[in-house]
Amino acid sequence: MSEQPNPFELSDDAPVYVISVAAELSGLHPQTLRAYDRMGLVSPGRTAGRGRRYSMRDILMLREVQRLSQDEGINLAGVKRILELETLVVELHAQVESLRRELEAVRYAATMQLAELRSLHRHDVVPAREYAMPVSETGIVRWRPRPNMGPDNPVDNPE
Repeated sequence: MSEQPNPFELSDDAPVYVISVAAELSGLHPQTLRAYDRMGLVSPGRTAGRGRRYSMRDILMLREVQRLSQDEGINLAGVKRILELETLVVELHAQVESLRRELEAVRYAATMQLAELRSLHRHDVVPAREYAMPVSETGIVRWRPRPNMGPDNPVDNPE
């Protein structure tokens, strides 16, 4: 039985909180939220009337900015750089995972092709590298008769 999604459950990215609620949830003053928005530290979604709407992810980001700034003593330019790098790390992890899945698919396809080629291998044909003859520059030709040659061989007797 499949589970129905709850229509009242919001994702962490849903921009639903007005600035006063976001300020209360983050423990910051609304003016601080506006300043962080102007600096590009935390950019909330906007309504059609240009009002700010914060998501739960934005509120968590505001708390992280406050922690880095107040507890760690990092200036806001440093905080912005840290947040940019953390975002980049997340994107790169996703890209690595995507490439890992692609590599596994290519390996699987190569394994299947190799298995198919091995199943088609003719055991009466000897690879050239096993019986390679040295190259001679004197013009002497080395000849070895093929087995089963003659009139009884259907390959040599075109009727």
